[in-house]
Amino acid sequence: MALELVTIPCLTDNYAYLIRDKATGETALVDVPEAAPILAELALRGWRLDKIFLTHHHNDHVQGTDELVQATGAAVYGAQADVHRLPPLTRALTEGDEVTVGETIGHVMDVSGHTIGDIAFVFPSAQMAFTADSLMAGACGRLFEGSPAMMWASLSKIAALPTQTIICSGHEYTASNLRFAATIEPANADLLDRIARVAAARAAGLPTVPSLLSEELATNPFLRVKLPHIKKALGLPTASDAEVFAAMRARKDTF
Repeated sequence: MALELVTIPCLTDNYAYLIRDKATGETALVDVPEAAPILAELALRGWRLDKIFLTHHHNDHVQGTDELVQATGAAVYGAQADVHRLPPLTRALTEGDEVTVGETIGHVMDVSGHTIGDIAFVFPSAQMAFTADSLMAGACGRLFEGSPAMMWASLSKIAALPTQTIICSGHEYTASNLRFAATIEPANADLLDRIARVAAARAAGLPTVPSLLSEELATNPFLRVKLPHIKKALGLPTASDAEVFAAMRARKDTF
């Protein structure tokens, strides 16, 4: 793979990701929940931080940015639509823009829904997508700003990526998300297997992200709303995919 990936636990249940281009040594970070564990990981590995990619403005994804910039001088990239509520940006991005980590090219994808202006970073050659709180392990983020139709459109774009794409999401919510998923598909063998593997990982103190898109397609109910048995389970056998997604998200909000 073109990129080396390091998952860094932050705060209570957040994750940041270091990505390093093997050919050049250039290193970037996706989201900055807090600076200290990121600086510690950089020091441990002897890496210099060159770039910071921010997915959205929520404090638990950006609050360590100023401290990290002061310590490293890294350039900061984030959404043009969010520029008024992000830390100061070196470069503002819109959907379709390219970013680079050394020789590795990434693409910016608008995944509005959790917030307006939410972006994901997709690196096709490395088979990695940094989706933060849009597509999450086993679920999707709450709709704080966008509509269900908007979020469904965003998730559909992510779901269309190659199935071996590594999905790097923003929180350790997997166990809870899968408990909800089991209320929708209690007989899904892939889901039951994933629940057991996640429980074992958490018991060992290991993160349950990143995950493979193929695994999300098999077990994440928010990517499966088009399936007839899921529509039936929600009592919406003839509803549109977006309508079923909206009903599922409303049910998850009170789970």
